[in-house]
Amino acid sequence: MQFGIFSVSDVTTDPTTGHTPDDTERVRNMLTIARHADEAGLDVYATGEHHNPPFVASSPTTMLGYLAGVTKNITLSTATTLITTNDPVRLAEEYAMLQVISDGRMDLMMGRGNTGPVYPWFGQDIRQGIPLAVENYALLRRLWTEDVVDWEGKFRTPLQGFTSTPRPLDGVPPFVWHGSIRSPEIAEQAAFYGDGFLHNNIFWPMHHTRQMVRFYRQRFEHYGHGRADQAIVGLGGQVFMRKRSQDAWNEFRPYFDEAPVYGHGPSMEDFTRETPLTVGSPQQVIDRYASFVDEVGYYQRQLFLVDHAGLPLKTVLEQIDLLGEEVVPELRKIAEAKRPAEDVPLNPPTHAERVAAARAAGEAGATHVGDTADPYTGTVAEGTQPAGARTTGTTQQEARA
Repeated sequence: MQFGIFSVSDVTTDPTTGHTPDDTERVRNMLTIARHADEAGLDVYATGEHHNPPFVASSPTTMLGYLAGVTKNITLSTATTLITTNDPVRLAEEYAMLQVISDGRMDLMMGRGNTGPVYPWFGQDIRQGIPLAVENYALLRRLWTEDVVDWEGKFRTPLQGFTSTPRPLDGVPPFVWHGSIRSPEIAEQAAFYGDGFLHNNIFWPMHHTRQMVRFYRQRFEHYGHGRADQAIVGLGGQVFMRKRSQDAWNEFRPYFDEAPVYGHGPSMEDFTRETPLTVGSPQQVIDRYASFVDEVGYYQRQLFLVDHAGLPLKTVLEQIDLLGEEVVPELRKIAEAKRPAEDVPLNPPTHAERVAAARAAGEAGATHVGDTADPYTGTVAEGTQPAGARTTGTTQQEARA
């Protein structure tokens, strides 16, 4: 299982000091946090995408492109790429460029975002959120898997003889997650394409998360990508740790109470009981998150939110150290022991594994006719299986062979 951190990039006043970072300080702190996560041995750094204050992550590919040059091992990802309000042509080109720059050390997560006004800012209608997500992603896949695209849809101007550049690295597109906390249509879309599904359940009780993940797994198997337990699943989470549990509670409470995202609402006691937020010692975090495999089945990626609510940079770096030194090594061992079978993927597929699988299927670098299926009826014309989709039952070990 992979473990990493994600950022929503909020600019929030520290309630204990009154300091509010400006946008420049916040962006530079995010870069420092990502580099520190790489040095601490975490697997993933993911940034959100927002286009309004108090958030600063408006250009994920710029940030991740820079990080590709200054990190060594960590997978660079997005916690949200707005598939609804971004032009699929720009997404195809920007993320293929990032894939090339990072030598495949990246993936991305499609989402609709949680800021309603962003739709009219980019010329779209929020009431069309689901249809936008479906149509835009279908076009994005064609742009990555076909050398020349002729296309006409509802939400953008037609394309005639269009080729996006650069082409995906080694002819294989990046691995894609679909993120949703409440929309089964998005879980359905992820399952239809054989992509990953991440339920960022930071505000939701586990019974809701369990239902969403179960639905995605069932539909993944229905579409013939493998067994339900072979589907690629990720979860979100929030933690704040100190060596002594009471120290963690005392230190984090003012940040929780004043945080824009959950301050002035349920108490911290209620929130930690009903959601994945865990405040306490490293062992308490280990015990809590080790139980999630029992709830949703073995899953491949766990992301933690640690740099929000005005927490100072020094504190965030200390949280990363505790994750890297005490929490993640234990969670990795526990999760591996709970993996139900060798052919259940240990991690999300790497670029090298996807290339090997595509070449074995005769797909890498080829031109494809694209996807002509309705993702909600499952009607797929012969020969139109999405390029780069995971082959049924392919394990990481088999892909390397």
